[in-house]
Amino acid sequence: MTTETIIQTLLPAALALIMFSLGVTLSSEDFRRFLKAPKAVLTGLCVQIILIPCFAYLLTRIFKLDPELSVGLMLLAASPGGVSANLFSHFSGGDVALNITLTAINSVLAAFTIPAIVYLSLSHFMNQSQFIGFQFGKMIEVFLIVLIPVLTGMLVNEKSPRFKDRIEKPFNIFAISFLVLVVAIAIKKEFHLISRSFVEIGLLTLIFNLGSLGLGYAAGKVLKLTEAQAIGIGFEIGIHNVTLGLFLAYSILGNTRFAVPGACYAVMMYVVAGIVTLLIRMRKRAELTPVEAPVRKP
Repeated sequence: MTTETIIQTLLPAALALIMFSLGVTLSSEDFRRFLKAPKAVLTGLCVQIILIPCFAYLLTRIFKLDPELSVGLMLLAASPGGVSANLFSHFSGGDVALNITLTAINSVLAAFTIPAIVYLSLSHFMNQSQFIGFQFGKMIEVFLIVLIPVLTGMLVNEKSPRFKDRIEKPFNIFAISFLVLVVAIAIKKEFHLISRSFVEIGLLTLIFNLGSLGLGYAAGKVLKLTEAQAIGIGFEIGIHNVTLGLFLAYSILGNTRFAVPGACYAVMMYVVAGIVTLLIRMRKRAELTPVEAPVRKP
């Protein structure tokens, strides 16, 4: 079996597993939180759906990316937050319940927003006649592979709580490990392409990662959300579901160059998120440490 076949087989499976593992952690209560805290949820959704694609488009203009890399960056921007965002938010003192709610809603909305953003990106950056196959059928394919596993996982959660409790942790570990494996295989396959392009887009992906984290956090602070909510939104926006972007590039669009920004970002985002988490924890520890008053000599 060739590497190309492995990737095309594993990517849909990895995406379905991750979406199912996400669905297993969700319930209708997660969506009811939207009614309890609509301001925080709407802030995160607006940043993800509106500001981040606009930010990505601005970067394609500033860095004068070629059409294929531009589409790849828009694919990345269109992808919703990843499951790892919940973990980083937890370690940083963020509002994990808000993260779960945003991830749940974004995962459902992605079935509609991703095909629209991808289609518009192809129309704008590429000669659309080359991608005439990406029409309604392809949109339905993306819709099904994102939505059905999430809904199936939610159904398992609702109908069999005990079964869900048994499989949730090992399944999440397996799904994330599978994700790492798939990304590693994709990077290995396109290593020469990525290494050649890294000089061109390495700084861009770093700026996009920091900008995504910063936009999410800043939006929360500007709209006077709590510190925990701002941190949660920051990680939700900054940690993208790279597997979805790679799946679209390889399996739907059939252009490996579209996958380059996502592959670079996959490496970048965990390093940056880890450093940001460490800095947040150090800052909070410093704030909790009492400052000793100077001792006056008699």
